[in-house]
Order: sequence, then C-alpha cells, then structure tokens
Amino acid sequence: QVQLVESGGGLVQPGGSLRLSCAASGSFISRYSMGWYRQAPGKQRELVARTTSRLMTDYANSVKGRFTISRDNANNTLLLLMSSLKPEDTAVYFCRVDWDEVSRRNLDLWGQGTLVTVSS
Repeated sequence: QVQLVESGGGLVQPGGSLRLSCAASGSFISRYSMGWYRQAPGKQRELVARTTSRLMTDYANSVKGRFTISRDNANNTLLLLMSSLKPEDTAVYFCRVDWDEVSRRNLDLWGQGTLVTVSS
C-alpha cells in the first residue's frame, strides 16, 4: 500500500509561487493516477489537478495557466508548481491516488495535507 506525505506549504504573498511535493513510499508512483485536491475553510474539497499513469493531465479552470502538476519518478514524488497565487488559493492541499494501472483498480488514498496561505 502506498503512503503519501505532502510538504511545501506555507505563507506566500499574492502573485508569489510555491512548489508542493507529495512523497510516496511503499510503491512506485509511475503506476498510479494521482491528483492534488484542496479544501478551503467552510468549503468542500475540490480537484485542483490530476495526472494519469500515461502522463495525461487535467486542471480545474480556476488554476489553468497558473499551476502545473508533474512527476519526479526518480524521487517517487508528485509535484504541484503554483504561480501567480491568489488569496482564493488559500486552502489545505492534499495528494491523492485514485487509480492503479497495474492492478486496474480504483483506489482512494490520501496524504495528510499541507496548508497554503496566500496573504499580504
């Protein structure tokens, strides 16, 4: 079973950038479809970006052109590069595994989250 640990959150000014990391252990991420989700206070958790094992990507409209999801397979890590950050990007960001291409199974595995605060 893969375990996920997010890092890289913090306080950043509007217009700034952050890079989030999701380190995986227990299995290689190249076999999984994975995504970044976020949950702002008082709001539902929402999909931010997702990448499949075949490297297809998808983004929420609110982050298109500003966020980039990628994989660092050498370090078994999922990344989210966030730029031009806005106060409305403030949320706890979670990493999730939702599909295993090897076993052809749906999964629902989450990390503990990392807080991103965009404020001046």
